[in-house]
Amino acid sequence: MEDREQYLRYQRDRTVLLAIGARLGSQVCRISVRLPRSLAESAVAAWNRDELGGFGEESREEYELRDDASELALIGLAIGERGMRDGEDVVVDLDVVQVAAALRAAR
Repeated sequence: MEDREQYLRYQRDRTVLLAIGARLGSQVCRISVRLPRSLAESAVAAWNRDELGGFGEESREEYELRDDASELALIGLAIGERGMRDGEDVVVDLDVVQVAAALRAAR
C-alpha cells in the first residue's frame, strides 16, 4: 500500500513541478552563453549530420543517449543561426530548455 501512496505523491509532485515550469517558461526564454569555439563547432556538426536509418526498440539508456544527442544538435542549430564569434569563443542566446539539458547532462 505504501508503494501506491508514494507513487501518487510523486504524481502530485510532478504536477506541481509542471505548474512551476509553465510559470517560468513565460518569464525566461533565452540565456546568453559563451562556449569555446571547438565545442560550438562540434554542436554545429551534430546539427549538420545526417542520421540514416530508423529507430528500433530502445532501452531507456539508448533513448536517453539519443535524446541528449538531439539536444546537442538543437544547440548546434542555435549556434549556426545566431552564434557570434568572440575571440576563441562563440556567444549565443540559447533557449532555457537547451541550457537545462546541457546542465542535466553534466550532472
